[in-house]
This record gives sequence, C-alpha cells and structure tokens, in this order.
Amino acid sequence: MENSFCGINYIQIDETNVGELIADLETPAFGYKKKLVIVKNSGLFQKEGKRQNTTLKELKEKIITYFQENINEINEYNIVVFIEQEAEKNDLYKLIEKNGKVCTFEKQTPSQIASRLKAIYNGYKVNIEDSTLKYLIESCGTSMQELINESRKLIEYAGENGTVSKEDVDLLCIKEVNAVIFTLTDSLGKKNIKEALNTLQNLIYNKEPIQKILITLYNHFKKLYFTKLAIEEKKDVAQVLNLKPNQLFLVSKYKMQAGYFTKQELKNILDELILLDRNSKIGIIDLNLGLEAILAKYCST
Repeated sequence: MENSFCGINYIQIDETNVGELIADLETPAFGYKKKLVIVKNSGLFQKEGKRQNTTLKELKEKIITYFQENINEINEYNIVVFIEQEAEKNDLYKLIEKNGKVCTFEKQTPSQIASRLKAIYNGYKVNIEDSTLKYLIESCGTSMQELINESRKLIEYAGENGTVSKEDVDLLCIKEVNAVIFTLTDSLGKKNIKEALNTLQNLIYNKEPIQKILITLYNHFKKLYFTKLAIEEKKDVAQVLNLKPNQLFLVSKYKMQAGYFTKQELKNILDELILLDRNSKIGIIDLNLGLEAILAKYCST
C-alpha cells in the first residue's frame, strides 16, 4: 500500500508502509514550515515476543536510531503523531516521552459510564436507579454511543418525571449478544430448557448470525472453564481471562455461572460445540438444531 496523501503535507503511515517513515520525515514540507505525519498501528511499539519478524525488528532499530540522532530536525520540520492500541515502553517510546507528549486514553469504567448517563437522565428529568443503570450497561455494553441511543428510547418512554425500570430495559433495549449469552447460560445452569431455547430463538429472530451465536457461546464457555481452573488453582480470575479495567464487573458473573457446572461438564460442552461446528460445515447436522440439542442435553443432566 502506498502512502495516503490527504494534502501534500499530510502523510499517513501504517504497518504496511512503515519502512517509508524515515524518507517521509526527510522530505521537506511544501509551502509550509512543517508537515503532519500520522503513524497509526505501525508495529514499532509491540513487544518483541508478539512478533517474530526479523525484518520488522531491524526496521524498528533503524527508526529508533534515526530518531535518536535527528530528534531536533524531526521536531523542526514535522509534526509526528503516533497512534497505537498498545505500546511497549521501548527506546522510541521513551524518546517521544522525553521530547514530546504521550497521552493515554483509557476506556471508562462502568461507574464512570453510569455517572455520565445519570447526568443525561437528570437533564431530561427522568428518574433511574443506580441498579437499573448498572443493568443497562451490563445488557447493552460499554459503548457510550450505543448506551445513549438506548437511553433515548427509555427517556422518551418514561417521559418527564417518569422512572425507568429494569423491565423497561428488557422491553425496549437491544441487548449486546454477549449479555444475551449470559442470560442463556443462566437458564442452562438453572436447568430451565424453555428459557434457554427462547433466548436462543430470540437471538436468531433479531438477525444474529447462527455462526456468530455458536462462536460467542463457545468463547463464553471457554471463559467459564478458565474461571473454574483459576478458582481451583487460586489464581486471579480477571488476570486469567485478560479482562480490561472496564470489564472487571464481569468477574462475579463468570464465577457464579462457572459454579453451575463441573469442570468436566464445561470441557464436554466445549468439545460438543467444536464437533457441532465441524459437522455443520460438512452437512451432517443443521447448526440451529445442533445448538438446541446441546442446550436440551445440559438442561436435563
């Protein structure tokens, strides 16, 4: 991929063309003193263990050396912005930290999100309990835009001086598929076959692809299995599941649901979901029917 120019003095760099970074920095700006160089997800700040790529390692060392030797010239003729999902504090990071500015944008915690949502509801003079806000976030995810969209419906439904209830959230809101999988697993753990199958059919009715449902269900039970192992081995569940700070509220839910099953049952469910995926792809069984059979089996045992 070649550099994308949004104006002759605006250069975009990513992992595919990061080898051109030095040449771009050395190219003079046209008509202005400085040019803007955006370097996004370049791989320059990844840990060595994550990528066994000799070429990238050599390139990283070359770029670090170039920055170390030419930092004043780079600052004089360029505005360089690095945007990374994860950044190891390597020599390049430390050089940028010393000569520029590093900004970290952390995802909001559920309590911070709830506080912002509460202000929105108060602005429309609509009441909502903290427990209902927590349920809304657990059901619809932590995307602020999605939560605002769902809140608009709830606020309109409740009206001025009205109160939003948990039942209103269930009635009006589009729930995140992961939240619905939690509900399905609760029904499965409580041996409620009717509710488990209804939850599955509601997902399908809401146009969730059946393959996505299978993958999400598999990933959920894998986390329950790892939770079971972490509890047995007295390890930190959040660390084992690699949960982010805004996901820590899920720990208690994973622990509770892991308690519904034995370690062997969880392993069996994972094996059966893998087998179902294979058999559905070669036409032995319908994926929807296979999922219903697995849910029925573990609701009856």
